[in-house]
Amino acid sequence: MKSYQKLTTDVSQITEAGEDGADGKPLCHQKLSAWWLGGGLLMVATLLSGVTVWVLGQIWWDQHGVPLWSKCTSVPENHRFDCYPERSVIVTRELCESRGCCFVDGKRPLDRINGVPWCFYPPDFASYILGSTNETDLGLVGFLTRERKTYYPKDIEKLQLSVEFETDSRLHVKIADAINPRYEVPLDVPQATKRAENPLYSVEFCKEPFGLIVKRRVSGTVLLNTTVAPLFFADQFLQISTVLPSTFLYGLGEHQSDLLHNLEWNTLPLWARDVPPSESYNLYGVHPFYLLMEKDGAAHGVFLLNSNLMEVALQPAPALTWRTTGGILDFYIFLGPDPNLVVQQYQQVIGFPAMPPFWGLGFHLCRWGYGTSNETWEIVKAMRNFQIPQDAQWNDIDYMNCSRDFTVDSEKFASLPQMVEDLHKHGQSYVLIVDPGISSTQPPGSYWPYDEGLKRAVFINNTEGKPLIGMVWPGFSAYPDFTNPTTHQWWLENLKHLHTHVPFDGVWIDMNEPSNFIDGSTESCPQGDLDNPPYIPGILGGSLSARTICASAKQSLSVHYNLHNLYGLMQAKATSRALVEIRGKRPFVISRSTFPSQGRYSGHWLGDNQSEWKDMFWSIPGLLSFSLFGVPLVGADICGFFNSTTEELCVRWTQLGAFYPFSRNHNTLLEKAQDPTAFSPAARTAMKAALELRYTLLPLLYSLFHWAHLQGDTVARPLFFEFPKDEATYTLDKQFLWGRVLLVTPVLEPGVDSVIGYFPKGVWYDYYTGSSVNSSGESLKMAAPLNHINVHLREGTILPTQKPGGSTWLTRRNPLTLIAALSQTSNAWGDLYWDDGDSLDTFEKGDYSYLVFNVTQNTFISTILHSSTEVTHLMVDKLSVYGVREEPKTVTVSGKNWPFTYLTNQVLHVSNLQLPLSQGFSVRWL
Repeated sequence: MKSYQKLTTDVSQITEAGEDGADGKPLCHQKLSAWWLGGGLLMVATLLSGVTVWVLGQIWWDQHGVPLWSKCTSVPENHRFDCYPERSVIVTRELCESRGCCFVDGKRPLDRINGVPWCFYPPDFASYILGSTNETDLGLVGFLTRERKTYYPKDIEKLQLSVEFETDSRLHVKIADAINPRYEVPLDVPQATKRAENPLYSVEFCKEPFGLIVKRRVSGTVLLNTTVAPLFFADQFLQISTVLPSTFLYGLGEHQSDLLHNLEWNTLPLWARDVPPSESYNLYGVHPFYLLMEKDGAAHGVFLLNSNLMEVALQPAPALTWRTTGGILDFYIFLGPDPNLVVQQYQQVIGFPAMPPFWGLGFHLCRWGYGTSNETWEIVKAMRNFQIPQDAQWNDIDYMNCSRDFTVDSEKFASLPQMVEDLHKHGQSYVLIVDPGISSTQPPGSYWPYDEGLKRAVFINNTEGKPLIGMVWPGFSAYPDFTNPTTHQWWLENLKHLHTHVPFDGVWIDMNEPSNFIDGSTESCPQGDLDNPPYIPGILGGSLSARTICASAKQSLSVHYNLHNLYGLMQAKATSRALVEIRGKRPFVISRSTFPSQGRYSGHWLGDNQSEWKDMFWSIPGLLSFSLFGVPLVGADICGFFNSTTEELCVRWTQLGAFYPFSRNHNTLLEKAQDPTAFSPAARTAMKAALELRYTLLPLLYSLFHWAHLQGDTVARPLFFEFPKDEATYTLDKQFLWGRVLLVTPVLEPGVDSVIGYFPKGVWYDYYTGSSVNSSGESLKMAAPLNHINVHLREGTILPTQKPGGSTWLTRRNPLTLIAALSQTSNAWGDLYWDDGDSLDTFEKGDYSYLVFNVTQNTFISTILHSSTEVTHLMVDKLSVYGVREEPKTVTVSGKNWPFTYLTNQVLHVSNLQLPLSQGFSVRWL
């Protein structure tokens, strides 16, 4: 036998905390060992898949003696990472192998259609090499050197790697050009000041080829492992891949899809686009954040802070690949470990959402096609006549003069100021639309917004330095550059001028992707790399300028190529600040285009949907996704925007829409009216009941928004957030929760009078009757006649409710009913946040009341933890306790005997209390 000597390659492991893999080694893509066999060098490579490949000289052999090409065929299909993602190219063996990649020809012709790559990276594909690293105050810094040039132009030779252990639950990893600064997203993110002391994660690196591995310390679960595919970092193509610890992936918006993403070779493009919601398309907003449920019920999240055109490729390994066309790779990893904490930790980076005005949580009514202000006014009067709650009336572009911003049609909308005055007298509000496109075709001196905008240079320019002209509703239009501080002042002055004529309360900003009815501009776009980059993800239209402006357009901060996805966020920021300046109250802004941190400035509606049953269903995963994105004030157009609804659909949608955090009925031109007054008495009554239920529950909804504002809690919440150990909840997106308290199970199909809903383990109480079901974690069929939506209270919760009025202004004066849903141990807890509903920074200034409710040992106690004058006007009229197992003999209220009613379904009612909420009290039953 010949002698041999073992050599070990320089595969580095840097561990900040926790243990290594089960074998004590880092989880590198390749673990290489070299063996001398006499005078020949034998290399042994063990792939991540467990396959061992032997290399002798220039000839590759596997452990079974199969030659060179086996390094490609040995890669399992699910672990093939696409080497040729360009969709416009028919990939041949020659093209594929010219990139140094593996090509597997068509044994199964459907593979390419189904997404399995025919061209994929071999295990030894050259990437970057990590050199030495140095410790910093927050973590470490190192440099990556490119092994060889890649096939994308202007690939960057030297990168800087920065790893910061910002908090125990947040890791920050940044990869950027080591020599030349590149564009970074101008988001105001917190800067850590000291290194985490007891992180929940450990970090390891492979030096050659470079890879990053992040594990959860307690379980050892590998959250990220980027060694499975090469890192790319070219000027206009950046790519990094990772395996995932499970298939339960959420987020990555905005798309119309199930809440749980499909990982079967699914690619999600992210590029803000004006298009009615459709499956597989990039829609209005961009949110490069995902949340993943691990197999043991823990959760983590990943945020790529990058605003360039990108896509996320999902594959069933399970694995994920980020591809972006600019900027840097700036990742935040959130360790949770439960999904609620993941979303809170994400919002600690992007910012917590603003507290909405109380009236913003009422019911809103709008349509495109109110021909006059009098016609609009008549709808408001009809709603009042039928005593259907309404808080805000809206107008679409109909109110404008020739669709021009900041103008009012002096003929058709002559009575608009009087209508708004009437709304205000009735405690109602008015919201109007303002689009970003500013008409550029008026004679000089006739249209101040454009004339003054030219003087102040507030518009986005083309490459020649002249205002880029596109086309939207007013015709040829220029686009304000909201990255320019001067634009904010100009925007404020325009809104202030409009407000002096029509004292609106909120602003709806639409068309702000920005939308353009002609691709690029009236002069098309230049033929440079910005408008025609070397790689274009699979966006609708196949071009960066499709239905928007040229990527090469110049803005104050950078080129539009970098800033496109930020346009809606920047406009919302300017609009929100203008409203504060004009009204001195909480701003109310609803935006179509969104980006991370949007919730700080606006809410969102899910766009121009259809009056179809499927669109009603799609709204639920849509609103739950935006809850993950930190935009809790979200809803869809109730009854649908396009086409005419049916009565049944509109009733069912109004029942569901009563539980949207943002609730608005809106439809388009030339279709049948769909406001509640337009239907039969039976349908109108059902819609009124649903909206009155919403108004009854506003104390709960408002308190949920307080916690969203204070610490990033979700308002509308997926079931798995509350039941992360119950894997049956991971796929549910036809039901949702309000906070931890209410389970909503809407009817989403026509012609049925029942609905099946899943009840996680525990006791659930029918909201209306108090009757209970003790579920072991099962699906149950429930009656659901046309006038009913199923709502259930979770055991152990206390729900503050209020007698509904015609508006939030009227409702806020009415007495409260408190509902306690006892747990199996006869306990319950709830709370109430209350302020004046409109002033700025009430919590920060201490101008609020906060009460906690508890039930223990047959005693309900209301405790005031903080008090303001607002709560002194509220009375508690009734207490209902669900789940009282035995009929009490006596009930006392703050020590005094009190009459009561006990029902056979174990519900106790104590009425006519007239207790000031500003004073603590107790109710005891024995």
